[in-house]
Amino acid sequence: MPNSTQTTRFAALALIVLALIWSYNWIVTKAVLRYIGALDFAALRCGLGAALLLALLPLTGRSLKPPPWRPVLGVGLLQSAGMTGLSQLALVAGGAGKTAVLVYIMPFWMMAFAALLLGEKPQRRQYIAAAIAACGLLLVIQPWALHGTLLSSLLAVAAGASWAAGAVIAKRAFRDHPIDLLCLTAWSMAVGAVILATLALSTHEQPIIWSAPRLLLTLAYNAVLATALAWILWLFILRTLPAGVAGLSTLMIPVMSVLQALWLLGEYPDPLEGGGIALILLALALLGAAGFWQTGRAALRRVFDRA
Repeated sequence: MPNSTQTTRFAALALIVLALIWSYNWIVTKAVLRYIGALDFAALRCGLGAALLLALLPLTGRSLKPPPWRPVLGVGLLQSAGMTGLSQLALVAGGAGKTAVLVYIMPFWMMAFAALLLGEKPQRRQYIAAAIAACGLLLVIQPWALHGTLLSSLLAVAAGASWAAGAVIAKRAFRDHPIDLLCLTAWSMAVGAVILATLALSTHEQPIIWSAPRLLLTLAYNAVLATALAWILWLFILRTLPAGVAGLSTLMIPVMSVLQALWLLGEYPDPLEGGGIALILLALALLGAAGFWQTGRAALRRVFDRA
Protein backbone atom coordinates (compact mmCIF):
# COMPACT_ATOMS: atom_id res chain seq x y z
CA MET A 1 0.00 0.00 0.00
CA PRO A 2 1.43 3.42 -0.88
CA ASN A 3 1.94 5.84 1.98
CA SER A 4 0.37 9.30 2.15
CA THR A 5 3.38 10.97 0.50
CA GLN A 6 3.30 8.57 -2.42
CA THR A 7 -0.47 9.01 -2.75
CA THR A 8 -0.05 12.80 -2.87
CA ARG A 9 2.59 12.40 -5.58
CA PHE A 10 0.23 10.17 -7.55
CA ALA A 11 -2.45 12.86 -7.18
CA ALA A 12 -0.04 15.50 -8.52
CA LEU A 13 0.76 13.30 -11.52
CA ALA A 14 -2.97 12.73 -12.03
CA LEU A 15 -3.46 16.52 -12.10
CA ILE A 16 -1.00 16.91 -14.96
CA VAL A 17 -2.54 14.10 -17.00
CA LEU A 18 -6.05 15.40 -16.32
CA ALA A 19 -5.12 18.93 -17.43
CA LEU A 20 -3.65 17.68 -20.71
CA ILE A 21 -6.70 15.53 -21.48
CA TRP A 22 -9.43 18.01 -20.57
CA SER A 23 -7.84 21.19 -21.96
CA TYR A 24 -7.47 19.66 -25.43
CA ASN A 25 -10.93 18.08 -25.28
CA TRP A 26 -12.62 21.51 -25.43
CA ILE A 27 -10.98 22.03 -28.82
CA VAL A 28 -11.82 18.66 -30.38
CA THR A 29 -15.39 18.72 -29.04
CA LYS A 30 -16.10 22.22 -30.40
CA ALA A 31 -14.89 21.11 -33.84
CA VAL A 32 -17.05 17.96 -33.93
CA LEU A 33 -20.41 19.53 -33.05
CA ARG A 34 -21.08 20.23 -36.73
CA TYR A 35 -21.58 16.46 -37.17
CA ILE A 36 -23.72 15.69 -34.09
CA GLY A 37 -26.06 17.42 -31.65
CA ALA A 38 -24.67 18.52 -28.29
CA LEU A 39 -26.92 16.29 -26.17
CA ASP A 40 -26.48 13.33 -28.53
CA PHE A 41 -22.72 13.66 -28.19
CA ALA A 42 -22.91 14.06 -24.40
CA ALA A 43 -25.11 10.96 -24.09
CA LEU A 44 -22.82 8.85 -26.30
CA ARG A 45 -19.75 10.12 -24.46
CA CYS A 46 -21.13 9.18 -21.03
CA GLY A 47 -22.74 5.95 -22.26
CA LEU A 48 -19.57 4.60 -23.85
CA GLY A 49 -17.49 5.68 -20.85
CA ALA A 50 -19.91 4.02 -18.42
CA ALA A 51 -19.97 0.79 -20.45
CA LEU A 52 -16.17 0.69 -20.43
CA LEU A 53 -15.94 1.24 -16.66
CA LEU A 54 -18.73 -1.22 -15.80
CA ALA A 55 -16.93 -3.86 -17.88
CA LEU A 56 -13.73 -3.13 -15.93
CA LEU A 57 -15.37 -3.81 -12.54
CA PRO A 58 -15.51 -7.64 -12.81
CA LEU A 59 -12.24 -7.72 -14.76
CA THR A 60 -10.50 -6.06 -11.80
CA GLY A 61 -12.15 -8.35 -9.23
CA ARG A 62 -14.73 -5.81 -8.09
CA SER A 63 -18.41 -6.42 -7.56
CA LEU A 64 -21.00 -4.96 -9.92
CA LYS A 65 -23.10 -4.01 -6.89
CA PRO A 66 -23.71 -0.24 -6.92
CA PRO A 67 -22.43 1.96 -4.06
CA PRO A 68 -24.96 3.76 -1.80
CA TRP A 69 -27.65 5.16 -4.08
CA ARG A 70 -27.66 8.75 -2.80
CA PRO A 71 -24.10 9.68 -3.85
CA VAL A 72 -24.51 7.69 -7.07
CA LEU A 73 -27.63 9.64 -8.02
CA GLY A 74 -26.19 12.97 -6.84
CA VAL A 75 -22.87 12.61 -8.65
CA GLY A 76 -24.59 11.10 -11.70
CA LEU A 77 -27.14 13.91 -11.99
CA LEU A 78 -24.91 16.87 -11.18
CA GLN A 79 -21.42 15.86 -12.29
CA SER A 80 -21.88 13.31 -15.08
CA ALA A 81 -25.11 14.60 -16.66
CA GLY A 82 -25.17 18.21 -15.48
CA MET A 83 -21.61 19.25 -16.16
CA THR A 84 -21.26 17.23 -19.37
CA GLY A 85 -24.62 18.14 -20.88
CA LEU A 86 -24.58 21.83 -20.00
CA SER A 87 -20.99 22.33 -21.18
CA GLN A 88 -21.71 20.60 -24.50
CA LEU A 89 -24.74 22.87 -25.04
CA ALA A 90 -22.61 25.91 -24.16
CA LEU A 91 -20.09 24.96 -26.85
CA VAL A 92 -22.73 25.15 -29.60
CA ALA A 93 -22.78 28.96 -29.63
CA GLY A 94 -19.78 29.82 -27.47
CA GLY A 95 -16.09 29.64 -28.21
CA ALA A 96 -14.11 26.73 -26.82
CA GLY A 97 -11.69 28.89 -24.82
CA LYS A 98 -14.39 31.19 -23.41
CA THR A 99 -16.62 28.24 -22.48
CA ALA A 100 -13.73 26.50 -20.73
CA VAL A 101 -12.96 29.62 -18.67
CA LEU A 102 -16.60 29.98 -17.57
CA VAL A 103 -16.98 26.29 -16.69
CA TYR A 104 -13.75 26.37 -14.70
CA ILE A 105 -15.07 29.05 -12.38
CA MET A 106 -16.04 25.79 -10.66
CA PRO A 107 -13.50 26.30 -7.80
CA PHE A 108 -15.47 29.34 -6.62
CA TRP A 109 -18.72 27.38 -6.62
CA MET A 110 -16.92 24.53 -4.88
CA MET A 111 -15.57 26.93 -2.27
CA ALA A 112 -19.13 28.05 -1.46
CA PHE A 113 -20.62 24.54 -1.47
CA ALA A 114 -17.74 23.15 0.61
CA ALA A 115 -18.31 25.88 3.20
CA LEU A 116 -22.02 25.01 3.39
CA LEU A 117 -21.80 21.21 3.28
CA LEU A 118 -18.28 20.30 4.44
CA GLY A 119 -17.54 23.09 6.91
CA GLU A 120 -14.48 24.34 4.97
CA LYS A 121 -14.40 28.06 5.85
CA PRO A 122 -13.09 30.34 3.02
CA GLN A 123 -10.06 32.53 3.69
CA ARG A 124 -9.83 36.29 3.06
CA ARG A 125 -7.73 35.75 -0.07
CA GLN A 126 -10.48 33.55 -1.45
CA TYR A 127 -13.06 36.29 -0.96
CA ILE A 128 -10.80 38.77 -2.81
CA ALA A 129 -10.29 36.30 -5.66
CA ALA A 130 -14.05 35.68 -5.84
CA ALA A 131 -14.75 39.44 -6.13
CA ILE A 132 -12.24 39.78 -8.98
CA ALA A 133 -13.74 36.74 -10.72
CA ALA A 134 -17.24 38.23 -10.37
CA CYS A 135 -16.09 41.39 -12.19
CA GLY A 136 -14.50 39.27 -14.91
CA LEU A 137 -17.62 37.15 -15.21
CA LEU A 138 -19.73 40.28 -15.72
CA LEU A 139 -17.46 41.43 -18.57
CA VAL A 140 -17.50 38.02 -20.25
CA ILE A 141 -21.26 37.49 -20.05
CA GLN A 142 -22.15 41.17 -20.78
CA PRO A 143 -25.82 40.84 -19.75
CA TRP A 144 -26.50 44.43 -20.90
CA ALA A 145 -25.70 43.54 -24.53
CA LEU A 146 -28.13 40.59 -24.84
CA HIS A 147 -26.02 39.16 -27.66
CA GLY A 148 -26.34 35.67 -29.07
CA THR A 149 -23.78 34.05 -26.78
CA LEU A 150 -25.45 35.13 -23.52
CA LEU A 151 -27.28 31.80 -23.23
CA SER A 152 -24.03 29.94 -23.98
CA SER A 153 -22.26 31.85 -21.20
CA LEU A 154 -25.02 31.12 -18.69
CA LEU A 155 -24.99 27.43 -19.63
CA ALA A 156 -21.22 27.30 -19.09
CA VAL A 157 -21.52 28.95 -15.67
CA ALA A 158 -24.31 26.51 -14.75
CA ALA A 159 -22.10 23.61 -15.87
CA GLY A 160 -19.38 24.72 -13.47
CA ALA A 161 -21.86 25.08 -10.60
CA SER A 162 -23.33 21.64 -11.31
CA TRP A 163 -19.85 20.10 -11.40
CA ALA A 164 -18.92 21.71 -8.08
CA ALA A 165 -22.09 20.49 -6.37
CA GLY A 166 -21.47 16.94 -7.62
CA ALA A 167 -17.85 17.09 -6.50
CA VAL A 168 -18.82 18.11 -2.97
CA ILE A 169 -21.35 15.26 -2.83
CA ALA A 170 -18.62 12.84 -3.92
CA LYS A 171 -16.17 14.28 -1.37
CA ARG A 172 -18.70 13.86 1.45
CA ALA A 173 -19.49 10.32 0.27
CA PHE A 174 -15.79 9.38 0.40
CA ARG A 175 -15.64 10.84 3.90
CA ASP A 176 -18.72 9.03 5.21
CA HIS A 177 -18.59 5.67 3.36
CA PRO A 178 -15.88 3.19 2.28
CA ILE A 179 -16.77 3.65 -1.41
CA ASP A 180 -14.67 2.13 -4.18
CA LEU A 181 -13.45 4.84 -6.56
CA LEU A 182 -13.95 2.90 -9.79
CA CYS A 183 -17.38 1.64 -8.72
CA LEU A 184 -18.68 5.14 -7.91
CA THR A 185 -17.31 6.51 -11.18
CA ALA A 186 -18.86 3.73 -13.26
CA TRP A 187 -22.32 3.80 -11.71
CA SER A 188 -22.62 7.59 -11.49
CA MET A 189 -21.58 7.82 -15.13
CA ALA A 190 -24.22 5.21 -16.02
CA VAL A 191 -26.86 7.34 -14.25
CA GLY A 192 -25.65 10.41 -16.13
CA ALA A 193 -25.76 8.51 -19.43
CA VAL A 194 -29.40 7.48 -18.85
CA ILE A 195 -30.40 11.08 -18.05
CA LEU A 196 -28.55 12.48 -21.08
CA ALA A 197 -29.89 9.78 -23.41
CA THR A 198 -33.46 10.57 -22.31
CA LEU A 199 -32.92 14.26 -23.01
CA ALA A 200 -31.18 13.57 -26.32
CA LEU A 201 -33.97 11.27 -27.56
CA SER A 202 -36.64 13.80 -26.58
CA THR A 203 -34.94 16.69 -28.39
CA HIS A 204 -32.63 15.18 -31.06
CA GLU A 205 -31.72 18.54 -32.50
CA GLN A 206 -29.88 17.37 -35.67
CA PRO A 207 -29.07 14.16 -37.57
CA ILE A 208 -25.81 12.39 -36.70
CA ILE A 209 -23.30 12.20 -39.57
CA TRP A 210 -21.71 8.84 -38.75
CA SER A 211 -19.60 8.88 -41.93
CA ALA A 212 -17.40 11.68 -40.55
CA PRO A 213 -14.07 10.15 -39.37
CA ARG A 214 -13.52 13.10 -37.01
CA LEU A 215 -16.73 12.23 -35.16
CA LEU A 216 -15.66 8.64 -34.53
CA LEU A 217 -12.16 9.69 -33.43
CA THR A 218 -13.57 12.34 -31.09
CA LEU A 219 -16.03 9.85 -29.59
CA ALA A 220 -13.18 7.42 -28.95
CA TYR A 221 -11.08 10.18 -27.36
CA ASN A 222 -14.01 11.28 -25.19
CA ALA A 223 -15.19 7.83 -24.14
CA VAL A 224 -11.78 6.42 -23.20
CA LEU A 225 -9.70 9.43 -22.15
CA ALA A 226 -11.87 12.49 -21.48
CA THR A 227 -14.67 10.57 -19.74
CA ALA A 228 -13.67 7.14 -18.36
CA LEU A 229 -10.02 7.81 -17.48
CA ALA A 230 -10.42 11.51 -16.68
CA TRP A 231 -13.32 11.09 -14.23
CA ILE A 232 -11.42 8.30 -12.44
CA LEU A 233 -8.45 10.66 -12.14
CA TRP A 234 -10.71 13.49 -10.94
CA LEU A 235 -12.41 11.42 -8.24
CA PHE A 236 -9.01 10.06 -7.14
CA ILE A 237 -7.76 13.65 -6.79
CA LEU A 238 -10.97 14.57 -4.96
CA ARG A 239 -10.62 11.64 -2.56
CA THR A 240 -6.91 12.32 -1.92
CA LEU A 241 -6.85 16.10 -1.53
CA PRO A 242 -9.05 18.57 0.40
CA ALA A 243 -12.07 19.77 -1.59
CA GLY A 244 -10.69 23.32 -1.95
CA VAL A 245 -7.28 22.13 -3.14
CA ALA A 246 -8.89 19.64 -5.52
CA GLY A 247 -10.90 22.49 -7.05
CA LEU A 248 -7.76 24.58 -7.36
CA SER A 249 -6.07 21.75 -9.21
CA THR A 250 -8.21 22.49 -12.26
CA LEU A 251 -6.88 26.04 -12.67
CA MET A 252 -4.34 25.21 -15.36
CA ILE A 253 -6.99 23.72 -17.65
CA PRO A 254 -8.81 26.92 -18.78
CA VAL A 255 -5.48 28.68 -19.36
CA MET A 256 -4.34 25.85 -21.60
CA SER A 257 -7.74 25.77 -23.35
CA VAL A 258 -7.68 29.52 -24.12
CA LEU A 259 -4.18 29.26 -25.59
CA GLN A 260 -5.12 26.20 -27.65
CA ALA A 261 -8.32 27.90 -28.91
CA LEU A 262 -6.28 30.91 -30.03
CA TRP A 263 -3.74 28.72 -31.77
CA LEU A 264 -5.92 25.98 -33.30
CA LEU A 265 -9.34 27.65 -33.79
CA GLY A 266 -8.36 31.29 -34.19
CA GLU A 267 -10.75 32.40 -31.42
CA TYR A 268 -9.99 36.00 -30.51
CA PRO A 269 -12.30 37.51 -27.86
CA ASP A 270 -13.53 41.11 -28.14
CA PRO A 271 -11.90 43.67 -25.79
CA LEU A 272 -14.50 43.32 -23.01
CA GLU A 273 -14.48 39.52 -23.19
CA GLY A 274 -10.68 39.51 -23.25
CA GLY A 275 -10.55 41.76 -20.18
CA GLY A 276 -13.08 39.58 -18.39
CA ILE A 277 -11.19 36.38 -19.21
CA ALA A 278 -7.98 38.03 -17.96
CA LEU A 279 -9.68 38.98 -14.67
CA ILE A 280 -11.06 35.47 -14.20
CA LEU A 281 -7.65 33.92 -14.88
CA LEU A 282 -6.08 36.41 -12.44
CA ALA A 283 -8.65 35.45 -9.80
CA LEU A 284 -8.00 31.76 -10.39
CA ALA A 285 -4.25 32.37 -10.09
CA LEU A 286 -4.75 34.24 -6.79
CA LEU A 287 -7.01 31.48 -5.54
CA GLY A 288 -4.46 28.87 -6.55
CA ALA A 289 -1.57 30.76 -4.93
CA ALA A 290 -3.54 31.12 -1.70
CA GLY A 291 -4.50 27.46 -1.65
CA PHE A 292 -1.08 26.11 -2.44
CA TRP A 293 0.56 28.53 0.03
CA GLN A 294 -1.76 27.29 2.74
CA THR A 295 -1.09 23.65 1.80
CA GLY A 296 2.67 24.21 1.72
CA ARG A 297 2.67 26.02 5.07
CA ALA A 298 0.72 23.15 6.65
CA ALA A 299 3.23 20.66 5.23
CA LEU A 300 6.16 22.64 6.64
CA ARG A 301 4.45 22.80 10.02
CA ARG A 302 4.14 19.01 10.05
CA VAL A 303 7.83 18.66 9.20
CA PHE A 304 8.89 20.94 12.06
CA ASP A 305 6.52 19.21 14.48
CA ARG A 306 8.24 15.91 13.75
CA ALA A 307 11.73 17.37 14.20
